[in-house]
Amino acid sequence: MFTPDSRSRLRDSLIASARSDDRISGAALTGSASVGREDQWSDIDLALAVAADRDQVLMDWTDRMYRDHGAVHHLDLGVFRVFLLPDTLQVDIAFWPESEFGPTGPTFRTLLGKPNELPQVSPPAAEHLVGMAWLYALHARSSIARGRVWQAEYMISGARDEVLALACLRHGVRAVQGRGMDDLPSEVVAPFVEALVRSVEPAELRRAFGVVVELLIAEAGRVDVSLAARLSGPLRELVR
Repeated sequence: MFTPDSRSRLRDSLIASARSDDRISGAALTGSASVGREDQWSDIDLALAVAADRDQVLMDWTDRMYRDHGAVHHLDLGVFRVFLLPDTLQVDIAFWPESEFGPTGPTFRTLLGKPNELPQVSPPAAEHLVGMAWLYALHARSSIARGRVWQAEYMISGARDEVLALACLRHGVRAVQGRGMDDLPSEVVAPFVEALVRSVEPAELRRAFGVVVELLIAEAGRVDVSLAARLSGPLRELVR
């Protein structure tokens, strides 16, 4: 397990490498460390502005992570290359073109270069979350009917998480990747406990699905009363 000290040493080494690489015109901390909210479980989040051939820079930095820092695997998420180290530390390095280097949210602290002024990323639209929830619900119904119990569990949980994201939007906490769910008031979260799927027995899947549907109708009503009224009939039909 990594320690805060070992994480800091690695981050300092990566920042020093960025400063000495003339193909890197900018660097910034992102994530929790950029706003003073780092804890013992936080990973390393670093954004780099690439002034040269991005593919070559990406290859060279990837080689460095494996050669010098013992990375065991990596994956790409958009402009981020995410590395796993043997001590379980996650290192996220974004390789941005110079024109795209800059803050799109509150977690960005410039270390090197001059960031661009970029549009801020907006939270998901409530109506989109409602739509995603009913889409999961449709597939939950068909999965249960087909006896595809693990797919049903996936779809029920997906619908539940979209409804929780709606609650996050309403309470002004982060509505992506479950980041704000633990910040919701306890009385808001409490009903969702009953929406957890406790087994893949068909009766339990139907029970949890019914709870999710009612939570969706209630949360949709806080977004748009007429939309909730239009959805309530078809949604309740799914669980009959």
